Amino acid sequence: QVQLVESGGGLVQPGGSLRLSCATSVIIFSIYPMGWYRQAPGKQRELVATITVGGATNYADSVKGRFTISRDNAKNTVYLQMNSLKPEDTAVYYCKLDRGNGYWGQGTQVTVSS
Repeated sequence: QVQLVESGGGLVQPGGSLRLSCATSVIIFSIYPMGWYRQAPGKQRELVATITVGGATNYADSVKGRFTISRDNAKNTVYLQMNSLKPEDTAVYYCKLDRGNGYWGQGTQVTVSS
């Protein structure tokens, strides 16, 4: 059973930064694309960023230039560096491993507020 555990969320002021981590239990992490998604209250879950096996990245327009997704295959971990945070970034952030129908973590809350 594949497990994903997100961490690094919290409360931050507008303009601040957070770094999310997602550790996975999958045996061969390096062969799977990964992604970060978020879901704000009353809204559907949306894609934030993805990273391919080769390291190519893709971002939602709303986070381009502010967020950076990366992966460390030796640590079976994917990261999301979030800078210049805005109140509209407030959401529960989930990581996803693209294998079969996909595996999701439990989510980590990010709140951007003064």
